[in-house]
Amino acid sequence: MTRPQENFLTPLRIIDDLVGKLQALSIPGIDVEAVMASQQKNIEALAAASRTAMDSVNAVGKRQAEILQETMSQTAHSLQTIGKAGSPHEIVAKQVEVTKEGFQKALGNMRELAEMVTKAQHATMDAISHRVSESLDELKQMALKTTESSAPPPSAPKTKPVEAMVRAVG
Repeated sequence: MTRPQENFLTPLRIIDDLVGKLQALSIPGIDVEAVMASQQKNIEALAAASRTAMDSVNAVGKRQAEILQETMSQTAHSLQTIGKAGSPHEIVAKQVEVTKEGFQKALGNMRELAEMVTKAQHATMDAISHRVSESLDELKQMALKTTESSAPPPSAPKTKPVEAMVRAVG
């Protein structure tokens, strides 16, 4: 059984629908194949970016679960350590030490997760940005090709009748 995200991330169905609609239009001067190739690349780039984002979300979730496990284990160890302390002064000193270590560890974990998310965002946005740039270049080339193919052939410069008479008299 396929998962909904797999259907969404499979660009072939979208491309097939788009091809059918564009071919039905059959607009003169529009290269349907070039448009389709460009759109296929766009859809594939978005699907790849979506997969990257999903993989990143899964990695962050997995790391959060690992951090929770580590925290629970460290908490149990810390409680045992504090329980073994002797005098009330030693217990307070141990609690302060454990609290400080826990706080530093939590900050390190937050930093690690933030870096993971930032890295994933950069990778996704770089891929999309790259494809947008390519797509605009392709669109420019298609426009230039369409303009060249639909331009009238060059002809002799046309003169106005008054100008022709002035030249003839002059």
